[in-house]
Amino acid sequence: MPRRKILDMSVDWLQILDPEGNVDEDLEPKLDNGTLEKFYRTMVLTRLFDDKALKLQRQGRMLTYGSSLGQEASAIGGAYAMNPDDWFFPSFREHGAQIARGIPLKLLYIYWMGSEDANLTLPPRNFPVAIPVSTQIPHAVGAAWAAKIQKQNTVSVVYFGDGATSEGDFHEGMNFAGVFKTPTVFICQNNQYAISLPRERQTASKTLAQKALAYGFEGIQVDGNDVLAVYSATRAALDKARAGGGPTMIECFTYRMSAHTTSDDPSKYRQMAEVEEWKKKDPIKRFQIYLSKKGIWNQDYENNLIKELTEQVEKAVEEAESFKPDVENMFRYVYAEMPPDLREQRDELLAYVSKKMGR
Repeated sequence: MPRRKILDMSVDWLQILDPEGNVDEDLEPKLDNGTLEKFYRTMVLTRLFDDKALKLQRQGRMLTYGSSLGQEASAIGGAYAMNPDDWFFPSFREHGAQIARGIPLKLLYIYWMGSEDANLTLPPRNFPVAIPVSTQIPHAVGAAWAAKIQKQNTVSVVYFGDGATSEGDFHEGMNFAGVFKTPTVFICQNNQYAISLPRERQTASKTLAQKALAYGFEGIQVDGNDVLAVYSATRAALDKARAGGGPTMIECFTYRMSAHTTSDDPSKYRQMAEVEEWKKKDPIKRFQIYLSKKGIWNQDYENNLIKELTEQVEKAVEEAESFKPDVENMFRYVYAEMPPDLREQRDELLAYVSKKMGR
């Protein structure tokens, strides 16, 4: 018998706002000026938060930190498309999405200063940061499956980087989501590097989005520096999931402008010329031009906004640095009933702390 083609699938690319701030009016989402301004404020606040975090780490006032510089649009575009009761699973670079989801800056700083106490008062449906690469993906799929079984009209949205697509958790989660048609939206922030490994050395696939096709659902690649495209793609994926259409993978094609973390030196594996080219695609600058054309943005507006948000950041840092973590919390939330060996460790630590504090 002759060989014949039994599968012919493709991946779409979506861009609505180009680097020069020009918009495709046929694709432009119908958002009021207040919503557009909210997008911009959150992106600027995220960048100011990020810049302050880097300075705090260099001053020894914060632990190792992963910058989100240049990825503001892909984080907040997806987050603002979500409903408040949707499940949110972040990795360690979704500061903008966390801010958009209502997590106070104070808690974000407390977390990166080394205290898990920050996770005790997160707003509902927001999961803690997952530091191990891709481990949050099966959790997100599980939450979506539970919502489907219970006939809840909620969707689970999980963020991860391009490096996560090389991990087993990613493939297990994607396969399960495809088989059971879970209401899950997978948002991959493809910032071109998994620490020092460039994307082209991670996979031979032309896109990361096409990996969804192997698991039986749609994958789409969007300009991750275009907040309107990310919002629109996520909104469509969420609507489809709520209607019973199953999962979607969104690959946000973006760039990590800073180091992988503050313990990394990107000059060892990438050229500054590459970084300079990506600076021309800055997500905040292009959205600024777009808002200017709409009469929303001008330089006075920018100056006042920077002043207001800088004060907000400084207040959050002050609150975070005055926060006193409860060391017992590292023992309290492991078991429903604390076993004897853990109680012994807790008591030993408390005695040590008490002695150090001179009590």
